[in-house]
Amino acid sequence: MSSSISILGLGNAARALAARALAGGNAVEIIGRDSAKAKDVAAELGGATAGTTGTAPVGDIVVLAVPYTGAAAVVKEYGDALRGKIIVDITNPVTPDLLGFVVPDNSSGAQEIAKAAPADAHVVKAFNTVFSHVLAAGPAEGRPLDVFIAGDDAQAKARVSAFVESLGLRPWDSGALFMARALENVGLLELGLMNHSVKHANFSLGITLLS
Repeated sequence: MSSSISILGLGNAARALAARALAGGNAVEIIGRDSAKAKDVAAELGGATAGTTGTAPVGDIVVLAVPYTGAAAVVKEYGDALRGKIIVDITNPVTPDLLGFVVPDNSSGAQEIAKAAPADAHVVKAFNTVFSHVLAAGPAEGRPLDVFIAGDDAQAKARVSAFVESLGLRPWDSGALFMARALENVGLLELGLMNHSVKHANFSLGITLLS
């Protein structure tokens, strides 16, 4: 099942997602504040189109591939243009010192983004536990690459799960959107492992099913 995807952002995560999405047969729109750069990125990817900042994204699924510090503002800026859309939050709202989060203790980045979104948009947390270069490389040596998701709308999660599968990855539904807090902690855990024991970012965390 192919999807129509709009990716807001021009960084490594945006490019990695776009490339895998195109390879999976999805329609991809790239949107960035620098319209010339967005066109260049779309051309580099081959098969993607470049959208215009501020106009309604073409995709039914809109991926927020921007730093968390500006994510809610971007959603507010688009406003009603995101009505009825599935908004995929891939951010990790960690502090610069990697010792905590820049969101309230009883919330998560995804929940804060949901507050900024139109009432009939559906925010789904996904991809925040996969490093962009690992995502770009995809599954290796027969090992699956797992993507954990969280959201309040079952149909939206099903659509995101189908998109994840089109990338050749395994989706795992972790529950309602409040579980984004747990997923963002997993993102912080990976940064801790990278800095203190693994000493590099060429790894992923996933599920091993025991028979």
